[in-house]
Amino acid sequence: MAAAVLALTAGSAEAQGRRQPNDGAKPADNVPKVDEKAYKAALERIPEPKDKYDPWGGARTSEPAKKPK
Repeated sequence: MAAAVLALTAGSAEAQGRRQPNDGAKPADNVPKVDEKAYKAALERIPEPKDKYDPWGGARTSEPAKKPK
């Protein structure tokens, strides 16, 4: 009885590890080609910020903490 239970569980575990065939379709076919020239041109169009960005600016007070004497 124990051998039958062991055989059934081992068979189902093996079936879970198998993958179905992909029908011969290559996933790389749908990937768009990267145009380096267009990419660099797009980067050039991004304006430079006037002020340095501070992501924690809203979390801190605008005035620095005073040191106790």
